[in-house]
Amino acid sequence: MRRDSEMKLGVMLWSLGYHEGAWLDPSVPPNGAVDIDYYAHLAALAEGAAFHFVFLPDSPSVIYEDHATIARVSRSAGFEPITMLSALSSRTQHIGLVATATTTYHQPYHLARMFASLDHLSRGRAGWNIVTSGFKGEAANFGEKELPDYGTRYARAREFVEVVKGLWDTWEDDAFIRDKQSGIFADTTKLHVLAHRGDYLSVRGPLNIARPPQGYPVLVQAGSSDAGIALAAEVGEVIFTAEPCLENGRRYYATLKEKARALGRKDDQVLVMPGIVPIVGRTKQEASEKLHRLQSYTHIDVQIGTANRLLGSVIDLRSTNLDAQVPEALPETNFAKGRQNLLLDLAARHKFTWRQLIRLASDSLGHLMVVGTPDEIANAMVDAFDQHAADGFNVLPATFPDGLKDFVELVVPELRLRGKFRSGYSGQTLRENLGLKQPLNQFTQV
Repeated sequence: MRRDSEMKLGVMLWSLGYHEGAWLDPSVPPNGAVDIDYYAHLAALAEGAAFHFVFLPDSPSVIYEDHATIARVSRSAGFEPITMLSALSSRTQHIGLVATATTTYHQPYHLARMFASLDHLSRGRAGWNIVTSGFKGEAANFGEKELPDYGTRYARAREFVEVVKGLWDTWEDDAFIRDKQSGIFADTTKLHVLAHRGDYLSVRGPLNIARPPQGYPVLVQAGSSDAGIALAAEVGEVIFTAEPCLENGRRYYATLKEKARALGRKDDQVLVMPGIVPIVGRTKQEASEKLHRLQSYTHIDVQIGTANRLLGSVIDLRSTNLDAQVPEALPETNFAKGRQNLLLDLAARHKFTWRQLIRLASDSLGHLMVVGTPDEIANAMVDAFDQHAADGFNVLPATFPDGLKDFVELVVPELRLRGKFRSGYSGQTLRENLGLKQPLNQFTQV
């Protein structure tokens, strides 16, 4: 099928900005992460520019381990995503609402019900970012000493997604007839009990909410490891990845599409949307000064804590010679395998010292960062799109609200001049705006 000529755009609303130093910038409201008006303002900026969705990351834990880092970051104060996006659904009209939720420490019945509710509240604009837990601190919050091993987490995730989809299919689309004359509210011939018993989950059903307006909320997945790519190819409709190198991005894109195709899926139903951290200036110097200012706000404890986490918590960088070259390999991690591999590949490619890799991890967390004019940022995005390294991007503004405002006012017009981004919404639901098909109910397919 012919590829869409316009890229898709989402924006990650992570706390006060994607850069770890963002909350110290004078333009950033320090309490914004727990202020619904703050999020409504950001969503309005994105919706006014016709972004496809806003996207909230999440972990059911404090993501840093040491108090030296926790004391200096803003990530530990923020809303639970489904709750916040449910509130935001009444303050937006068109933009998609994508929430992150882990398959490791949720139950599928609860999650199916919550996302179905969000899809109804928003009239078909919900999306689920499917993740497995990858932070060390999560296990103890749920009565476990350690996270399940990597393979187990992904095997459970695969089964979990199938159970949730089965629960969403409990009721056929026209099952609730609500006929006052006959006194019949629901046609129970159109009710289907899942009765699932698998390797990890046992869920009977039925779900006590009507089928979501979109059939299923849009399924988003962030797969970069081998296991992650396999899951993304199987179930993901929007794939969020970190690919700072164009060559690697093209390889990832081709691999993922090929794996999805082998499973009978169409290329235009699996959208690859890597992250991009745009530092926008009207001149190159202005953009560089913005980045340098953010770097000056970021304490070395935060930089080291971020790098430790992204490398899978397998090394204590506080006792490492930071001017030594990064080794080719580190001990295998049970946490973020894909991000560890990506950072080690970058370090080998550029012959980084630990100090250089720590700075890169702090600035971009491994994503593509473009520091420059609107024209330069638009060029980088169009190059990746035209060379089949991306179907669009998750924009990760370094600061809020100004980083998003700069992108909307300066970069989006450049993308439109090149014919690469739309000027308005074309559909009512998130699926329609992304060009994704409405899934059929599995119990009624012939």
